[in-house]
Amino acid sequence: MGAPTYDNERALIAEGRRMVAGVDEVGRGPLAGPVGVGAVILDPDDLPDGLDDSKALSAARREVLAEAVYARAIAVSLAFASVEEIDRFNIRGATLLAMRRAVAALSVKPDYAVIDGRDAPPGLLCPARPIIGGDGLSLSIAAASIVAKVARDALMARLDAVHPGYGFARHAGYPTREHAAALTRLGPCPLHRRSFKPIALLACDSALAGDPVTNL
Repeated sequence: MGAPTYDNERALIAEGRRMVAGVDEVGRGPLAGPVGVGAVILDPDDLPDGLDDSKALSAARREVLAEAVYARAIAVSLAFASVEEIDRFNIRGATLLAMRRAVAALSVKPDYAVIDGRDAPPGLLCPARPIIGGDGLSLSIAAASIVAKVARDALMARLDAVHPGYGFARHAGYPTREHAAALTRLGPCPLHRRSFKPIALLACDSALAGDPVTNL
């Protein structure tokens, strides 16, 4: 697959939808921490160079590109859905909630949104189109993926100091070997998603063993 383009956005602009927002999430897969969403309205006359799916970029490159997006985009917003919301609504529901928040938080009202994935959130304040693999196809979605990834990684690094011992600054809550070893040693902390099977099983095993997880 080649680099993402601005083709989808230009087609929408040609239809009269001047303000097109790209929307993408980060953090569906981790065992801990919130899910984050970025929303970006790029300036078609001032597109940053080098935008790509955040997963295809190094952390250092993401930082540089995030700065370029903030400096040159028409509007940028970030939103999160908490661990409690993930456990209450499931990860899909919480992600859609964060998407609605991110679009609503844009300083300029979008005329249309292009969204990475299969779902367009109900109740969005503008029409929207989901695009499977959109972060590798649309520049606006790629920009949203970059700012969301940089923001969530920074948040998890700060939370590492609040809940030490799990390595959140290194793995951002994803299910790595380091994270699994820390969970076995320490049990879950309030950042862990209790509705996710590995965490639920760990809590259940601890309870059955008569060894309650005191920091859950």
